[in-house]
Parts: sequence; C-alpha cells; structure tokens
Amino acid sequence: MPHGVRTTAAGTRRPGTRAVDITPRRPWRSWRSWNDGWLALVAAGFTLAQLALVRPGMGLGWDESVYVSQVADHAPAAFFSAPRARGVPLLVAPVAAWSSSTPLLRIYLALLSGLALFLALRAWRGLFPTRVVAIGGALFASLWITLFYGPQAMPNYWVGIGALICVGSYLRARAAPGDRAAPWGVFAGAALMALMRPMDAVWTTLPLLALSIAVRRWRRPRLLAALLVGLAAGATQWIVEAYLDYGGLAQRLSDASRIQGGLGWNLAFDDQLRSMGGRTLCRPCVGSMPHPAVTLWWFVLPVLAVLGLVVAVRARRTARTLVPLACAATAAVPYLLLIGYAAPRFLLPAYALLVLPVADALVHLVSAARGAWRPVTVTGMALALAGHLAVQFTVLERTVHRTTAAHRAWDRTATDLHSLGVRPPCVLTGHEAVPIAFYTGCASRQPRGHDTSITEAGLLRAARATPLAVLTEPGTRPPAYARTWPARRAGDLTAYVAPFVLREG
Repeated sequence: MPHGVRTTAAGTRRPGTRAVDITPRRPWRSWRSWNDGWLALVAAGFTLAQLALVRPGMGLGWDESVYVSQVADHAPAAFFSAPRARGVPLLVAPVAAWSSSTPLLRIYLALLSGLALFLALRAWRGLFPTRVVAIGGALFASLWITLFYGPQAMPNYWVGIGALICVGSYLRARAAPGDRAAPWGVFAGAALMALMRPMDAVWTTLPLLALSIAVRRWRRPRLLAALLVGLAAGATQWIVEAYLDYGGLAQRLSDASRIQGGLGWNLAFDDQLRSMGGRTLCRPCVGSMPHPAVTLWWFVLPVLAVLGLVVAVRARRTARTLVPLACAATAAVPYLLLIGYAAPRFLLPAYALLVLPVADALVHLVSAARGAWRPVTVTGMALALAGHLAVQFTVLERTVHRTTAAHRAWDRTATDLHSLGVRPPCVLTGHEAVPIAFYTGCASRQPRGHDTSITEAGLLRAARATPLAVLTEPGTRPPAYARTWPARRAGDLTAYVAPFVLREG
C-alpha cells in the first residue's frame, strides 16, 4: 500500500485526499470510549436540567391534553384535528395508558428525550470532531425552548431528533458506503419525523430528496429507498386516517391549512421574535418585542451558521455543513413564510440542525486565535456563552412559572365543576373547554369551530342525560340555548350548568 494511504470504511483512499474515519465500532467498545462519554454527558446534563428547571407537576397544556387523552383511561379522547398526528399518543402510551400522574409522565419524557439526544448526536460522529458534536448538542440542549418542550407531550422536539438522526445518517452513508447501520438511521429518522408531523418531515427532507434524485454523484438508490420508505412508514397511519375520518388526503390537507389560518405567503419573522420572550403560542401575535438581550441569539445563530459553512468550504468538507443548513432552512420555511402566527417550538427542528455548523464555527474561532489573541478570544466567548445561558434560563423560569399558573387555574376550575355536580361522565363546551374537560374527566364538544362533532341541538339532548356545563369568561354571554341556565363561578370562569345537573347534584 502506498505511503500515506489509509483504509477506511469506504475502502482505499487516493493519495492527497482527506480521510474521514467513520468505521463502525463495536457497541461494547463505543460505550467505553471517551467520544461517547462526552455525548452521554451532554444528554445526561440535558435530562437533569429538565427535571430541575421544568416542574414535573406543571400540569398538561392544551395540546398535551389532546394528545394524552387519546390513550388515557381517565378522560375521554378530545377532538383530534386534521394537522395532528398519532406519534405523540404513541410516545406517551407506556405511561399515560395506565397512570394519570403528570409528574411521572414528565420524568419519563425527560429520560426519553435525553436518551434520544444521545442517539441523535451519535449519528454525527466522524462527520464532525466529537468536541464539535458535543458542543452543538449542548447548545441545542441549553435553549429554553428545548428544555421546556423536552419533557412535554408535544411533537416538535421529536421532529428535531428525527431530523438529526436522518440527516446525519444520510451523510454517513454517503461518506462510507460500507456503514450498514447508516441507511437504517435514515429510515428511522425519517419515520420518526413523519410519525410526529408528516408535513414537517417532508419539508425537512426536501434537500435530501432533491440531492438523491437530481444530483448524479449523490444518487444512492439504497439511501433514497430508505428515506422514502421511512417517510411512508411514519405517515401511513396519518394517510389512512385521512380517508377513514377526514374525507380523504386532499380534504385533510385542506382542513389542516384552514385550521392553521390558511397557508400562504405570510412573513412571520416578527411573530417568531415576539414569541422568543416565552410566549408558547403567539396567536394573534401582537404586542411589543422582547428585550433585545432576549432575541440577540436569534440573530447571531444564522451568522455563526454561515461562518461554519465558510470554515467547511475552506476545509474541503462542504457537504457535511451545507446539507444540514439546507435541511434547517426548508424545515423553517412553513413557519417563517407561510403561516400568520408563531410558537417557538415550531423551529426546534431547524435549531437542531443549525447547532452543529454553529459549534464548528465557535471551535474554529478559538483554534484560529494565536498568541495574545487566544486568551482574549476564549474569555470573550466564555462571557458571551455565560450571558446566553443566563438569558435562556431566565426566560425558561418565567415561562414555566406562567404556564404552571395557567394550568393550576384549569385545575381549580375542574375542582369547582366537580363540586357543582359536573363529574364523569360529563360534557363541557365553550371557553377553554378542551383542557378543562381533560382535568375534569369530561368529554369536550364544540358545536362550532374545528370540532364539528356535535350541534347545539345535540348538546341540549346531552344535557338531559349527562352533566353538562358551558364555560365562558366573566362578563361574556353564553350561547342562546344556555342563557336561562344557572350561572356559577368555576375557577376564573363562569359555568352555565344544565339545570338537570344542579337538581341531581
């Protein structure tokens, strides 16, 4: 063998070219390696931070109550609107199917999300130095959005994990055709994304599909098959359900667009900025912008990502940086350009893919500093990261406090409804009926809006046979059919309780 030639998983390298050792290692050796140790440390820190900073007893949010109610045995299933997918109910079923304990569910999800982060970062070993992968994982794990949604029964974090696994495995398979595990990673990552949010999976994988079809040297039939089969496997249930319950796939897509306010050209950059201060849902997205210190990282992130691309181009490893950047961009397109509202969690998949090029840029800035500039650079970067963490944890603490207070208000309303005789089996309708019904153990039904499963006449018939209450904000008139019903205080709301309930209660 000629001098200077290394054998890798891809075979013998030509002299003068760069070699990347991504040879698969035996699992029992990998677990003991320092490389895996750093990634495991990041994942463990992420899990511990969730348990310490996001209160396990925070209660379930609106969307969480919808997802968990699909498998819970203590509350009827809430209306499942067209955009939702069954991935989250499947994810929480091992706990929610037999226990109503929210703290137990939070702990389970925190542990699971930490393990998933470790596996997702491990897919990138060999594509970037381990320190870059570990720093990128730590940056992603330290965002308040990631910490807040990691232990929640919500899909966006898991789309981000699927994106990391899919894109990293795709690049590994291309760099080392002998890596037999990589195509399975492509399949698993694509399936996870599609299982959680099918349309997000399509947007995120568009660059991979385009490369696999349109660029000759990127054509790998095995990889393309793994990607397409993964997407199909994850989305099959959603598609079948579209024909069974929503009038077909086209109708479900149309309903999903309508529920999201109608997809179309709509710049939502300012909406996302407003949500950075801890607003879990910004709809309608009005009000003042957060303090510049809160949003500064949002502007720095793409700058560092571009710097990471420049570093990669100079090092002749462009694809490993450009591909995740392209997938991050397409993943963000619907939430920055096509909808008229914002939620910080929408961009979690984009952040997950951006942090590796960003970490590469940060490592380059430190390693490129020479002489007296090195301590200045290291000190400045350490101060900047410390300030960034302080901002993230401050926003997280405020968001957790505000969210916990809102969920406790729902719990108080549920307790008051129980005292009024509205107990399972029962029905709630009106303001915030969906989450409060879950807390009360009732079914939620709305005669207008997205849920068209019942009419006003149907509600009146239900009121004669089962406890029923109409919830309104104080000072708001109830629907005409309930205006003669007795009004009672229920937490911060007014409950118009069907007379039958009061007589029997």
